[in-house]
Amino acid sequence: MPSDPVQALAQEPVDHRFKGLPPDAGQAGLTVGQLTAERRNLHTGGFTTPVLTLDAEALSHNLAALGGYAERHGLAFAPHGKTCMAPQLFHRQLEHGAWGITAAVPHQARVYRAFGIRRIFLANELVDAAALRWVAAELAADPEFRFVCYVDSVRGVELMDRALRGGSVRIDVVVELGAGEGARTGARSDEDCRAVADAVAGTDTLRLVGIAGYEAEVPGADPDSVHTYLRRLTGLAVEFDKAGRFTGTEEIVVSAGGSAWFDAVADVFAEIPELSKPVLKLLRSGAYVSHDHGWYTRLTPFNRIPEEGGLRPAFRLWAQVVSRPSPTQAFINAGKRDIAYDLGLPEVELVRDPLSGAERPAPGVRVLKLSDQHTWLETDGAEDLDVGDWVALGMSHPCTIFEKWPLIPVVEADGTVTEYVRTFF
Repeated sequence: MPSDPVQALAQEPVDHRFKGLPPDAGQAGLTVGQLTAERRNLHTGGFTTPVLTLDAEALSHNLAALGGYAERHGLAFAPHGKTCMAPQLFHRQLEHGAWGITAAVPHQARVYRAFGIRRIFLANELVDAAALRWVAAELAADPEFRFVCYVDSVRGVELMDRALRGGSVRIDVVVELGAGEGARTGARSDEDCRAVADAVAGTDTLRLVGIAGYEAEVPGADPDSVHTYLRRLTGLAVEFDKAGRFTGTEEIVVSAGGSAWFDAVADVFAEIPELSKPVLKLLRSGAYVSHDHGWYTRLTPFNRIPEEGGLRPAFRLWAQVVSRPSPTQAFINAGKRDIAYDLGLPEVELVRDPLSGAERPAPGVRVLKLSDQHTWLETDGAEDLDVGDWVALGMSHPCTIFEKWPLIPVVEADGTVTEYVRTFF
């Protein structure tokens, strides 16, 4: 068995756990690696509907696009792994220059470690005693492991300190500056941030290494308000450095950046003056890896800076028409169990004739609503769809697309499946 845990994924059996894969592959006892080697065609190779796919070319393009953007702007990059929870994609992100991977909760960090991730930025205050002791044990066992997490309250610092007392390592923390009243997490005022930093300084278990935040939570976010918030964040980093708060660390971490405002992060982080130690300017965008057909297509900063590049939607969900009860109504065999819908209904991208293989646009077909296992379609006329047609849907919000599919075929333009991406939610 391969010692590399990512390579070991190829030895998993193709079985009932994985939606949409060819039943005959499971009956034959094939592993994922063996099925990959067969390079089956998505439409003629026995795949069943519904089936979610990733476009191989779009995936490669997106990985290169944001990796290149971060490099051009002098940003370290820790893409948020909660988006895909796919170790194969984590390692491709690292190959494209990522510093590490961001997590939101302890389970995600445990998955990362199981697949060899050496640097983890946890973008939450971690007050779970069992999880803290696990992190401390990982740090003690592996000198090359780097872990950083948020703190945003004095109470949180006290709980962390209590859980870690008597241990042999200190955990690196960054004070989270909240994005404003009514926003999500984070200390609300500069004075609150100072109080949290003072609390950290009073422990032997934590080490203050920087300042962080999440600019997309700025109420009514627009270019001016986002830039203003980010300058507050970097200003605190400068202030804390002058006050000698970052003792015992070799670099100062300044971190922000989702998938909607990374251009503003690049602008403001470029303004950070020289500090007493090198600054790790850490961007955390995650949705870029697959992009989407709606929400992030509208929000991506590349719309504001097209000269810097762009992203391509990589997801496509194929389902089949299983009922055509009237000339204006049709139903396909995918629903809420298969489709992301929290940021809008999916859009019909293509229709494929199962007999001829011909594909055509579908301007006269619209999604009305979703049931658990059906999508309700409205059509302009009887000729728009027929029972058995394959319908391709584009969806919004990568985070809630990935989570519904434990194994996702990666498909070339000609329909050849070249890889299967395993997720761990």
